[in-house]
Amino acid sequence: MKIMVSACLIGEKCKYNGKDNYSKELEQFIKGHEVIAVCPEVTGGLTVPRRPCEIVNGMVINKDGESKDAEFRKGAKICLKRALDEKIDLAILQSRSPSCAVKQIYDGSFSGKLVDGQGIFAQMLSENGIKVMDVEDI
Repeated sequence: MKIMVSACLIGEKCKYNGKDNYSKELEQFIKGHEVIAVCPEVTGGLTVPRRPCEIVNGMVINKDGESKDAEFRKGAKICLKRALDEKIDLAILQSRSPSCAVKQIYDGSFSGKLVDGQGIFAQMLSENGIKVMDVEDI
């Protein structure tokens, strides 16, 4: 099985705050499978670290109110193309991320409030028939 994963989940320090979201459960789950790690945000040209971003009215903005939508969408499109080219079977993605969220995203107020929704990359994968899974569901 070919599995695409959010790079932060396997220890890559690509989160907005320069840290990772390493998951021991994911490490066990992906053993023996071909793994392709991606970070759509870095792929789209964003730096590490960077200002936190959330989705507001369908657009990605950072905490300073600056649009980062173009970078998020560019990175998501590049990573989607790779997923399609590699014919991945599954994508396991970071929870609550404006790129990778599968079930819930922050509401755009930067207050920590969650709402139902998907990140930009997760939505593109789903729209293209690729199965997405929240890392917390492992």
